[in-house]
Amino acid sequence: MRYSTTKAVKYWAMPAALGTMGVLHFVAPKPFDGLIPPELPGSRRAWTYGSGVAELAVAGLLANRDTRALGGAAATALFVGVFPGNLQMVRAYRNKPVWPYKVIAWGRLPLQIPMIMAADKIRRSA
Repeated sequence: MRYSTTKAVKYWAMPAALGTMGVLHFVAPKPFDGLIPPELPGSRRAWTYGSGVAELAVAGLLANRDTRALGGAAATALFVGVFPGNLQMVRAYRNKPVWPYKVIAWGRLPLQIPMIMAADKIRRSA
């Protein structure tokens, strides 16, 4: 079966992004540690590695046609689950300059909505 470029990009964008971010959790974990709310039990690094594993697993589910619907459901849950990390970023950057820190931190919050919607669309259409 032959795919158009648009269809291929649409199919691979989310698993590629999640796979890249999952790898970055292991290659450069320190920035991710700062996104972990301090109220969570255990070490921030353990949460960073755990979320990296989750992102890699979800990317794998999305990349396989047979598990793509499950991957969409898992991605939806993942994006909802990491939202507290985005809130933590806003909290951590409260004393930083507006540009670029607060702009990035606040800008991430509404971006979760289209990501959640895209993941759910994959779940429904797979």
